[in-house]
Amino acid sequence: MRFFRGLPAEARAGLRLERGERPLAHAVTPQGGHVVATTLALHLPTGARLPWETVERAQWKDDWVHVFTTDGEEHHVRLSEAGRLPEVLRERVTASIVVNRHVRLDVGGPEERGVRIMARRAPGSDRLTWTFAFDEGLDPEDPGLRAAAEQALEDLRRRMAG
Repeated sequence: MRFFRGLPAEARAGLRLERGERPLAHAVTPQGGHVVATTLALHLPTGARLPWETVERAQWKDDWVHVFTTDGEEHHVRLSEAGRLPEVLRERVTASIVVNRHVRLDVGGPEERGVRIMARRAPGSDRLTWTFAFDEGLDPEDPGLRAAAEQALEDLRRRMAG
């Protein structure tokens, strides 16, 4: 297994890489843990492995990296040395996004509210994973809103195919 230069042995020791996965950047926590960004995922000091297509967004603020996943998980890690990690995080998350569209839903009222429809792709894969993010104030469990969002997704897929 080949690693890029500069990845400390202690970071390599706990890293579970899939076949063909390569480290791109790493950062160190104040406790001596490591956050490692690879070609396929973000590896956290807790042992969590977050594939890029599941990372909704990541923010770097005041020596902390805040990672939000598409299934609603949040991970907050303080870093003492960020290195190139923030740059690689931004690039990898952005590269996984194939479609990002906001569609207005007819929900009544003067406000224009709707749903964000996103398609994400894992690095090296052709398969898309579609997700909905409803605007604040809209109930994602409402059957009428879900049906409207599903119809908007079908319309978007038709336009992309034709």
